[in-house]
Amino acid sequence: MPSKDAAGRRPAIRFNSVAIVASTLVLVVSFWHRNSLPGNIDVVEEVREEPLQRPTTAPAFDVDYKDVRYNVAPEYTYELNGVVVSYRHHEGTSRMHSRARDHLNMLDVCVVWGDNAGNPALQEFDFWNGIFTCNFKTRDHDAWMSFRPRQLSNNHLVSDDELIRKKVKDVAIGDQIRVRGYLASYGNAEGGRRGTSTTRTDTGDGACETIYVREFEILEPAVNPWRFSLYGSLAFLLGALALHFRKPYRPY
Repeated sequence: MPSKDAAGRRPAIRFNSVAIVASTLVLVVSFWHRNSLPGNIDVVEEVREEPLQRPTTAPAFDVDYKDVRYNVAPEYTYELNGVVVSYRHHEGTSRMHSRARDHLNMLDVCVVWGDNAGNPALQEFDFWNGIFTCNFKTRDHDAWMSFRPRQLSNNHLVSDDELIRKKVKDVAIGDQIRVRGYLASYGNAEGGRRGTSTTRTDTGDGACETIYVREFEILEPAVNPWRFSLYGSLAFLLGALALHFRKPYRPY
């Protein structure tokens, strides 16, 4: 006949097992949705405006980064405010970046602004970044008809400023950001040169904006409940596992 102590342990062990299974399931689902666009984005006023582009007389200049000298040629001053819908970090280690010795390109970020930013149908879209592209699709016809492709852009962000590069690493889907700098071409003696789009109406190759970033700011960070769920379920799972392995095995 089991002791009273053993009988008392059984419900606790069952509860801990259920907690491990449940928190694992929540963790998996939360991880899958961690980069989903948050619903009901409270759009700040700046993000409703079109990007601001002005001619500049700033001369070309050289910058050094990771033992490579780059020449940057400004074409326009540029300010972009938008909602991040997709991004891809670059560390200069991909095949194309490595061949070109392009360490200056820190991030490709796809953003929407204006009517797109506050469009509730944005949730019906999938956005994703290729190596140099931003792609989007939806199966919802009404969502597609309400979307304005000219209020979306893929942006190559380049900088040799370590503080700016550190800020950029914190970008998350749904963040509302401000980027200020130059629309510019840049390159180095070994890897050729990358140009920039200077209009929001072009598509295909060469349609991305290349921005030499002088200021970067997250105007409004995204509030994504899946991320809270991810960290919460992970903490709960680790606690349940620690409790499980802390207790010695006792056969009944």
